[in-house]
Formats: sequence, C-alpha cells, structure tokens
Amino acid sequence: MESGQHIDTRDWRTLLARSIRSPHDLSLYPHDISQRLQSVADVYPMLINPYFFNRCNQKGDALKRQVIPDSCELDDTVGWIDPLAEDRDSPVANLTHRYPDRILFLVSNVCGVYCRFCTRKRKIGYWTPLTDQTIENGIHYIRNHSEIKDVLLSGGDPLLLDDDRLDWILAKIYEIPHVEIIRIGSRTPGVLPQRITPFLTRLLKKYSPLYLNLHFNHPDEITEEVKNACSRLADAGIPMGSQTVLLRGINDRAEILIRLFRELLKMRIRPYYLLQADLTRGTDHFRTRIETGLGIMERLRGYISGMAVPHYVIDLPGGGGKVPLIPNHVVSFNQDSIVVKNFQGGLFQYPQVRVSSNATVKQTVNQ
Repeated sequence: MESGQHIDTRDWRTLLARSIRSPHDLSLYPHDISQRLQSVADVYPMLINPYFFNRCNQKGDALKRQVIPDSCELDDTVGWIDPLAEDRDSPVANLTHRYPDRILFLVSNVCGVYCRFCTRKRKIGYWTPLTDQTIENGIHYIRNHSEIKDVLLSGGDPLLLDDDRLDWILAKIYEIPHVEIIRIGSRTPGVLPQRITPFLTRLLKKYSPLYLNLHFNHPDEITEEVKNACSRLADAGIPMGSQTVLLRGINDRAEILIRLFRELLKMRIRPYYLLQADLTRGTDHFRTRIETGLGIMERLRGYISGMAVPHYVIDLPGGGGKVPLIPNHVVSFNQDSIVVKNFQGGLFQYPQVRVSSNATVKQTVNQ
C-alpha cells in the first residue's frame, strides 16, 4: 500500500478493512526482504491500518518497529507461549480469574494494529471467532461469582466491536449487582482514533463508572486526530489511564517517556503503568534490562509532575501477578534516623520517631 493512496480516512471500518496484512504489501522493503518477513507473518500475523501506516512513514522506526514483522521474532528461545498463564487460570473460555475481586474477559479478536510485542501473540490474528455463546458463558461465570467487583474487558480490542455488540456486552455486565466497575483495555484511540465517534462516546457514557485503560508507547503516536478522540472521551467524563510497554530501542530513554507522559496528561490521560515487556515468545528483542527501567524511574521523579509518573511493574511469568519496582532512595537507616537520596542526588537525614523500650499504649474508650 502506498502512503498516499486515497482511502476514506473518516470511516474506521473502511480503514480497518483496508489494513496491510502481508509484508508483500509494504512499499518499505525490496522483495527479498518482504519474502523473509512473510515467514514471520505466517507464524505471527500482521495487521496495520492505513492511518497508522501513514504515521509510521511520517515518523520512522519508533513506530514501524512496533508493528512491522522482524526476523528476530523467530529466533527467540527465551520467551513463553503463554507467559502470564492466562489460559491456566481460565475457568471458562476467554476469561481469566487470577485476582480475588476482578477478572480479565476477552471479548474481541480484532485490533487496529497487531503489536509485535503483544502478550497474546499466540491468539491475535488467528483466534477462533467469539460467538454469542462464548460471551454468555463468561457473563454467566461473572454473575455466579459475587466476589467479582471489577471486570476488565480486553482482547483483541473491545472498542473495535460494532456498537450494538459492545452495547450488548456492557449492558449484560452492568446489570450484575455485585459488579462495581467496568474497565476496557484499548489501544484504539492512539492507533485508529476515527473509531471514537460521538455515538460510541455516548454509548460508553451510559455505563458509568467505566474506565478506559489506554496504551501509548511513544510521543510520535499522538496526532491531532488522537487528541480530538481523547478529548471527546474526557469531555464525556470517562476516566482514562495509560499503560506503556518499555521497548528496547523505541522508548527506553527517559527523555522520550517524559515527552510522552507530559502529552498524555495534557490529553487528560493519567500515566498508570510502565510495563517491563513480558516474556512472550517472539519478543525477546524488545526487552530491556530491569536496570534500564529503574534508571528511567529515577530520572522521572522530580523532573515531571508526580501525576505523570507511572508505576514500573513486572507482570511475573507463570501467573504471579504484577509487582511494582521502585528505585532505592534509602542510603542507610538506624534507630535514630534515616538517610535518603533525593531526585538530584543530594543526601538528607530524616529523624526517626523515638520509642521508649518501656512505652505503653493507652487506649481511650468513649463512654
């Protein structure tokens, strides 16, 4: 597909239908390279919608590497097929119940782009289509487990469902008395902003409290179309957070993430997670060392608003769940004081509370 090929860029369905699905359709590489990349796409399918492909051509490798196949994907001997053990903790198809009070519910097998670092590379692109019965089975499970307070819809990308189908799913979950909030995980506002129509926004607004967990990795993803889409959602009162995957050679420098997080706050999106890339088969070339992430977190604190500083987390392999990692600012401590290092490297002494060894606790009882 040529970058300047005429396509109705106002209609998200047209853009999605005209997506690039084979390296042979790329004008970026000669035939012999695209042939090698096709062997990768045969194992891990590709999809790039025309809007995001044009943005890749405008901005270069930081976006291209996220979505264009790489022969390194077939050389990975470290990664796992299902690194987070989602399938193991799945009591019914496409639903993962790991944490006591919340579940992950996969309701879509469509994305606006297929990220090459995707945790669900094993499913995206050739996943068996989800039927009404599959969805009903998941909703039945939620209805029969009163400990579930929080439902996270993911996929694929739930926002790429047709309006009627998304409305049907949300309504079914919303009517369950013990479900307190619904979250939707989506990359759509950043890669296919045309989908965020006034009708979709009104649809989502009906199901408050509903939260959007968005996905942005690089400031070059942010365009006027993206800003308008996110403004529409924010104006509707829909809270938005963002997760960013730390990717080697793409966004693994503090100055890049500072730019991104500032732009997100301007769009009323709270940076929430900086995710260490998962141990997914075919993604080892994206992964950084943990020291890289910790060093970035040290650079963020004090140099941008605390609202723009996300949690740096590892989603532990084997289903261990998310664990936050933080730089160690404690230099030393004893019974009398603690010495800490601030964001500029300065050392400060902070006195400890003095507690007598024979201190007693007095309890006041209101009469």
